[in-house]
Amino acid sequence: MSADNRLTIWGRPNSVNVQKVLWCLAELDVAYDRIDAGMQFGRNNEADYLAMNPNGRIPTLVEGDFVLWESNAIMRYLCLAYGDGTPLYPTTPRHRAAVERWLDWTLSTVQPIERPLFWGLVRTPAEQRDMAALQKAADDAAAMWRILDTHLATRSHVEAERFTLADIALGAYARRWFGVEGVVKPELPSLARWYGEIARRPAFIRHIAPPLS
Repeated sequence: MSADNRLTIWGRPNSVNVQKVLWCLAELDVAYDRIDAGMQFGRNNEADYLAMNPNGRIPTLVEGDFVLWESNAIMRYLCLAYGDGTPLYPTTPRHRAAVERWLDWTLSTVQPIERPLFWGLVRTPAEQRDMAALQKAADDAAAMWRILDTHLATRSHVEAERFTLADIALGAYARRWFGVEGVVKPELPSLARWYGEIARRPAFIRHIAPPLS
């Protein structure tokens, strides 16, 4: 790949959606550059960035004249472009559809329910936290995670009995669920067993395990 076509990811490394993409890249062993953007780094509201990604969000993938945004779309592209039949993105219609379902669920359900708890406990000063509201947020999140806990009671991974993009997408958010402190959380044994297994993967340790911020 020429220097002009080298793959570049725009986004800060403590963004969960950027982390998903970096984890995927590491599993596929794909070389890339990364440019900090978002929150304290800014840039994502500047004209040149908005020309690439009109949503002004992260991550954004740039590869030569090809630009792609939305983290799950980026992961799919990486598997198709660099995976060469990788089990991360199964080829059989039913297995792929099952993985896609969880990718959709991550953004439609997990992200909006997880966000108030994470921001309230990690990105809000202690003196400004409404702990009653945060416990309610934890209860809502627990009800959501219980769905996956029940699903994982009969399987080793989220889908296909092998590690896939579904494990990456949900694993990045599970890191936040297991990492936040200060609220009461129920025991979810199947979820915890699955999380313990994926948390040993080198790519998880590198990109997902660092302290929450």
